[in-house]
Amino acid sequence: MSIDIREPVITVGIADMQAGVAGRLNGNFLIEGTGLLSGPFRASADSEGILLFDEGDRVVARAPSVRLAAHEGSTFRISDVTIGIRFHWERKEDQVFEGNLILTARGTDNIAIINEIPLENYLVSVISSEMSGTAPPEFLKVHSIISRSWLLAALERKNTAHKPAERPGTEELIRWYNREDHDIFDVCADDHCQRYQGITKIISDAAANAVNETRGYVIAYGGSVCDARYFKACGGITENYETAWEETPIPYLVSISDSRDALPPVVSEEKAAEWVKSLPDVYCNTQDEELLAEILPGFDRETTHFFRWKVEYTRSQLEEIIRQKSGIDFGTLQDLAPLERGPSGRIKRLKVTGSKQSIVIGKELEIRRWLSPTHLYSSAFVVSKDFAPDGRPDRFVFNGAGWGHGVGLCQIGAAVMAKKGFTAKEILAHYFTGAGIKKIY
Repeated sequence: MSIDIREPVITVGIADMQAGVAGRLNGNFLIEGTGLLSGPFRASADSEGILLFDEGDRVVARAPSVRLAAHEGSTFRISDVTIGIRFHWERKEDQVFEGNLILTARGTDNIAIINEIPLENYLVSVISSEMSGTAPPEFLKVHSIISRSWLLAALERKNTAHKPAERPGTEELIRWYNREDHDIFDVCADDHCQRYQGITKIISDAAANAVNETRGYVIAYGGSVCDARYFKACGGITENYETAWEETPIPYLVSISDSRDALPPVVSEEKAAEWVKSLPDVYCNTQDEELLAEILPGFDRETTHFFRWKVEYTRSQLEEIIRQKSGIDFGTLQDLAPLERGPSGRIKRLKVTGSKQSIVIGKELEIRRWLSPTHLYSSAFVVSKDFAPDGRPDRFVFNGAGWGHGVGLCQIGAAVMAKKGFTAKEILAHYFTGAGIKKIY
C-alpha cells in the first residue's frame, strides 16, 4: 500500500450466514426511505431479501440490504454472537457496537450482519478484544500499530490478485487460509481476521488512549505498509511466513528468537523432540499469573498450558477426528510423520498413513485442524505412540510448544517485553525484522 492516506471507514462482518438476527438499537438509527428506528428489533431473510421487524413485530423495511445509520451516540446490540469459531474457546455472547448496522441477504434464507465504522474506532475494540485493556501501555501501543498495519495491508490485498489458497493432489493436500477472502465486507470479527467484539470488552480508557497516541502510525517496509501478523505465544522461536501461507518469503516476517540471545532453529526431528520438552529463557515463557491476568482476556486465561503442552488420544479417537475433519477414511491409523518443519519447529508438511491410504497435508493451520476436535495449539509438536499387543498403535501422544501460527509478533512475549521496560519501537523492531514506524495520516 502506498504511504499517506486518509482514515478509511471499514465494514466488519460481525456474523455471516445467519438464519436470523435479534438485538436492540440503543438510540436512533435512520433507515433510508423508512425513517427512524430504535428499541428491540429482529430480522430474517426470504426470496425478496431482508425483512426487518420492530419491537411490535411490524415489518419496517424490506430490501436485499438494509442500512441503519446511527445518530451520534447511538449503539446497537446483537444477541448470541459466536466468538472463537471452531477454536477451543468457542462460545456465544451478546455484544454492543458503535457505528452503522448493515443487514444483507445471503441467498433466500441467511443474513450477513455488518458493522460500518471508522478504522480508529474499530481499533479500540480490537485492542480490547485481542488482549486485556489492563496490559502494559507500551504493549497496547504496539498492538494498535500492528492491528492498524494488518488491516490496511489486508484492504490493499483485497484489490490485488493472489495465489490460490490450496494446492490439491491425490497424494498431497497443501492448504492455507487467506484473511482477505471475505466478499461483502472488509474483515470478519473473529480470530480468522482480528478479534472485534464491539465496545463490550472495553473495560478502561487504556486501549482508546493507545489508539489515540498512535493514530495513523503503521510499521512499514520498503515504502509499503507491513502485513503485520501476530499470534498468542511462539514457544521460544517465531516462524517464517511461508510455513503458514504462500511460498513467498516476506523479509520482515522471518523467524527470530523470542529473547536477547539467538537460539538455533528447530528443523530436525531430534531437535524437535528436545525442544518441546525444554523450557528456554525467552519472553513468552512466563508463569507470572498476575501478569497473564493483566494481559489476557478472561476466556484466554482458561488456556493455562500454552508454552509447552500435551494432548493424548486413543487410536480410535484420533481416527474419528481425522475422518470428520478431512472427510477421508484412512482405515487403521498407522503413523503421523513430519516431513518438513520451519525454524520454530512448526510442521509445514505432515504425512498421515493409514491401512487404506496415505496423504501429505499442510500447511500449519490445516495440520492443527486435522488433529483436534477444534485446533491443536500449534503445529510445533512431536508424536509418540503406544502399541497394542497386536503391534498396531494404541495411543498417540502429542507434546508441543507455543500457541498459534508463530508468524510475526508474539503477543505474550511482546507484553512481557513491555513489562520489562522495552518501548513500543524496540518491541516492534524485535519482531518485525528491518521494518520501521511511519505516520501515514
